[in-house]
Amino acid sequence: MRIAAAQRIQNENRIRAAMDRLLRGEIPPGGNCDIKTLALEAGVDRTAFYGTRPYAHLRAEFEHRLEQLQQAGETPDPKAAQIERLKTEVEKLKNTLAQANSTIQELTEFRIQALSRIAAQHDEILRLRAANHPITAITGLPKRPKAQQKLIGPC
Repeated sequence: MRIAAAQRIQNENRIRAAMDRLLRGEIPPGGNCDIKTLALEAGVDRTAFYGTRPYAHLRAEFEHRLEQLQQAGETPDPKAAQIERLKTEVEKLKNTLAQANSTIQELTEFRIQALSRIAAQHDEILRLRAANHPITAITGLPKRPKAQQKLIGPC
């Protein structure tokens, strides 16, 4: 079905107005900053934006303007901005978790090594105590008779 030139101009004006609203961030509930929402907001069939259809040039213009905004660091769609922010936050949290896991692993290894050293030191202390205990079987030198002690003299 062909449309009149006046109706086509009127549709293009509605599309451009909807395009401006979307690119300013005025996204309707449940919509995105995309061709589907643009078509709904302008009241035009979405297929008119593709191929050799009458509004394909407006789709290209919309995509170009959207790309320019994104390259400038602006995101007209708050959902898309939130998604990007959350992706960045998730990546940061993954890095933090990996670092925490690494620290936990290092501390666990240190704990095992420290406990092993303490156990070895405890065993050594027990061995040394047993060696110096008076009940152990240490034999002393025989005592000299008193007569021999006088001959040698005091030390």
